[in-house]
Amino acid sequence: MVAASQRFCPHCGTRIIVPVNFEVETRVGPRSSSQHAAVTTQPHDTRDTRDVRDARDGRDGRDGRDGKPGRSTLFFGGAMQAARAKLTLIRGDGDDGVSFTLAGQDHLAGRGDCPISFPDDPFLSPIHANFAYASNQLVVRDQASLNGIYVRISAPTELANGAMVLVGEQVLSVERALQPEDLPDADGTYYSASMLRQSALEIRQNLRGGQIGWVHRMAGEAVTIGRENNDINFPDDPFISGRHAELKLSGDMLSVTDLGSRNGTFVRVQGERVLRHGDYVFLGQQLLRVEIV
Repeated sequence: MVAASQRFCPHCGTRIIVPVNFEVETRVGPRSSSQHAAVTTQPHDTRDTRDVRDARDGRDGRDGRDGKPGRSTLFFGGAMQAARAKLTLIRGDGDDGVSFTLAGQDHLAGRGDCPISFPDDPFLSPIHANFAYASNQLVVRDQASLNGIYVRISAPTELANGAMVLVGEQVLSVERALQPEDLPDADGTYYSASMLRQSALEIRQNLRGGQIGWVHRMAGEAVTIGRENNDINFPDDPFISGRHAELKLSGDMLSVTDLGSRNGTFVRVQGERVLRHGDYVFLGQQLLRVEIV
C-alpha cells in the first residue's frame, strides 16, 4: 500500500500517476458569481436548459451581437448566400471575365458611379440599366439610356413596330413602310425620280452619330440577313455569319429569327424584360451572361 502523499513507489521507484477527472461542464456565456470561485465538475450531458435553448436558437449565450446582453445574435450568411443571380462579363476572346453578384434589390449599371460600372465605354450612359428583382424574377430595365439594352433571342421573337435589332455590328430598325402618294406640285408637275417599290416593311441601317445608312424596303414576306447570298448582305462585318437572321411579316405579326449564327441576334429592350438563366445582354460594348443561382 502506497501513501497518497508519495509520488514514487518505495520498493521499485516507479512514478505513481494519479488519474484526474477532466469531465467539466462546458458553458457559453458569463458564469454566475458562484462559478467564478470554482469550476463545477459535472458530466457533459447535465447542461442546464438555458444553454441548450441558446444553442438551438443560434445564440451564443451572450445574447448580443457585440457581446452585450439583451439582443439576439443573427446569423451572418454573407453576400453570396443572399444572391439569386450574377452577371459574367464576356471578354473579347470569348472567355469569362469579371462577375457581378446581384445580392441586393436594384443593381445599376453604366459608365458613371454605379455598382456595375464600365467607365471607359463611351457608348454607355452614366446610368444605363438597372438589374432588379421583381415578382421573384430578375428583370433588366432601361434607364432612359441613349443606346439601349439588347438581349439575345433564343427562339422566333415577335417585334413591335419600330423595333431595333442588333446583328453583328449592324443596328437595324424595322417598321411598317409608308405608302406615299405620287402627287403633283401646285403647278401640276410630277416629281421625277426612281419608281417607289411597293412594300409592307422598311429596314433601316442606323449609323454612328445618329445618321441613317441604307434603307431596304421588303418586297416579300421574309428577308434574310447575313454576310453573303442573302437579301441583305454585310460582307465586311466579321461578326455576321453567312446566313445570320430572318425578318418575317406574317399577317400583322412581325418577327425575327436567328438562323443558327455564331454570335447571335439581339433585340432592343422596350422598358423592361425578364431575364432567364443563360441569357446574354449587350450594354454599350459590354456583353454579359446571366446566371441564375
